[in-house]
Amino acid sequence: MERPETNSSQSQSAGRQADPLTRRSFIQMTLAGTVAGNAWLPAAAGTGGKLPELPPGIKISLQVSGNPSEEELRFANQLGVEYVSIPSGGDQATWENFQRWNERVEAAGLKVWNIGNSNVHNMPEVTLNLPGRDQKIEEYKQYLRNLARAGIRYTTYAHMGNGIWSSEAEATRGGARARAFRLETARGYWGPKVFQGPLTHGRVYSKEELWENYTYFIRQVVPVAEELGIRIGIHPDDPPVPELGGVPRCIFGNFDGYLRALEIANSPNIGVCLCCGTWLEGGQGMGKDVIEAIRAFAKMGKLWKIHFRNVSAPVPHFVETFVDNGCMNMAKIMKTLLEVDFRGALIADHVPEMTGGHRVGWAYSIGYIKALLARES
Repeated sequence: MERPETNSSQSQSAGRQADPLTRRSFIQMTLAGTVAGNAWLPAAAGTGGKLPELPPGIKISLQVSGNPSEEELRFANQLGVEYVSIPSGGDQATWENFQRWNERVEAAGLKVWNIGNSNVHNMPEVTLNLPGRDQKIEEYKQYLRNLARAGIRYTTYAHMGNGIWSSEAEATRGGARARAFRLETARGYWGPKVFQGPLTHGRVYSKEELWENYTYFIRQVVPVAEELGIRIGIHPDDPPVPELGGVPRCIFGNFDGYLRALEIANSPNIGVCLCCGTWLEGGQGMGKDVIEAIRAFAKMGKLWKIHFRNVSAPVPHFVETFVDNGCMNMAKIMKTLLEVDFRGALIADHVPEMTGGHRVGWAYSIGYIKALLARES
């Protein structure tokens, strides 16, 4: 049964309109740590916009497949992780499946941090105001209701208009195959969709259009997230370059864009999924390096999930390499996360393909992450 939006959500929206938060006051408040100091409620029925604190400690999480098997959950237990993250999409993204998977994970002695939904994770209709926009927004809101009904209180969202851009895979250490990006040959991908330049949607979009479209979306989603007590962490554009295929990446492609986007949302339920690899891809164009960004978002109370991965170099050419083999000393990131008392989930991500089967690389990455956490704790 669909969960209705209640009068408390409507009153929260009215309050935002009656007492707008200026850009200057928002930045002052967040840097003082007074906005969204609380976080995630694992299984509450809704919080009316006030989110309780996360329990202490970094929650190392393993990405498993949709409809995770008993073997996958045994693998997670053997790695010694506490949480799993589950993807979904297509016809799988139903409340019944979310509930069933959550029960299966809990029966294995683990917890679900989030269940994704590729149907509404990247939505060109929303980002670019294409036909079907309002239907996709309603689908996204229903997805949030499905998560809440299954007891899941976090989700990651990405706001890219033409997908994740990549070139042909390349070899990293020892010949392991990994995703690569070369500006001159890259194309955008999301599920079965392929986006090719020079103009992926037939024209050049302005930054103003992108901001208007984001505002239209987030101001409809916020009341639902607040009513349900769901936290939405927004992933950086991948890769974070000024423009791809005629679509600017001006909102979640740099630190200042994030600040403005969080101000527009004006909600304790909207925050950051910081992908370290993506942030490293952007280099100086991000406005703050990854360590500075972690400290700033954590001080705002907005840092809820970390994708712990490394790349060979910033754009215009990078390869997603092993966690210990890139341009960043990842021990510095782990040390910083502990210093800022990060309490969200940390996952390995985009792991190179090692010899011996698909689980070998994930075991290597999780083992390295656990060793860094033990060393820095």
